[in-house]
Amino acid sequence: MTETGFEPKIVAFVCNWCSYVGADIAGSMKLKYTPNVNLIRVMCSGRVDPEFIMEAFRGGADGVMVLGCHPGDCHYIEGNYNTLKRYSMLKPLLDQFNIEQDRLYLDWVSASEGEKFARVMDEMNDRITQLGPLNWDKVIDTRQGGEV
Repeated sequence: MTETGFEPKIVAFVCNWCSYVGADIAGSMKLKYTPNVNLIRVMCSGRVDPEFIMEAFRGGADGVMVLGCHPGDCHYIEGNYNTLKRYSMLKPLLDQFNIEQDRLYLDWVSASEGEKFARVMDEMNDRITQLGPLNWDKVIDTRQGGEV
């Protein structure tokens, strides 16, 4: 927790085949990383619908991550390419909902990259800590078209 008492709430959608195993490896290696990231295991990062990301923000997340297999290594062949396309379209749209783009992050973490997994978690935590809590007074609710 910081001096201000703010501890970010971060949601990470992680690929079952690579990133989730990377998290497991980080644990096996007893690597320390921020404990305030809630992992949601998905079969493929390509299955993460933009609505899932917006729902995570609506549910109280200060930051959202999507972690998948490295391009070319997807268990489902093109899933991570679909992820990249969706991410590239969604990130600029966050501005329309008054959510800073830095609150959404995409990265590739393989099953053997436990150290990278831990580093990415800490980097995201630091980024969101610097941004501070998501200002819900300014966020536009995408379900109702009005402010929350």
